[in-house]
Amino acid sequence: MTTKRKMTESEIDELVEKQANDDSAWGKPVRVRRTKGASISIPPELVARAAFLAKLHRKPNVEEWLTRVIQERIELEEAAFVGAKQELVSRAG
Repeated sequence: MTTKRKMTESEIDELVEKQANDDSAWGKPVRVRRTKGASISIPPELVARAAFLAKLHRKPNVEEWLTRVIQERIELEEAAFVGAKQELVSRAG
């Protein structure tokens, strides 16, 4: 049974550098477009509570405070996801 060894970052870098000018080594270019901003609806009671907390944190407006809170929460969730994924891989491996 043959097991594939994971490449190190330096090995990946070296391979990419070797293939950089070889058009046959690359797939079709991928076009990425930035998504437009989304609007969400928040219940008025929750907005009032958020506005109060934004003032406590000396933010000029509730949108700025909510954006920071959402960013922090997303970072926590992503870190938890990566940790759980790594734990599953280590248990399986």
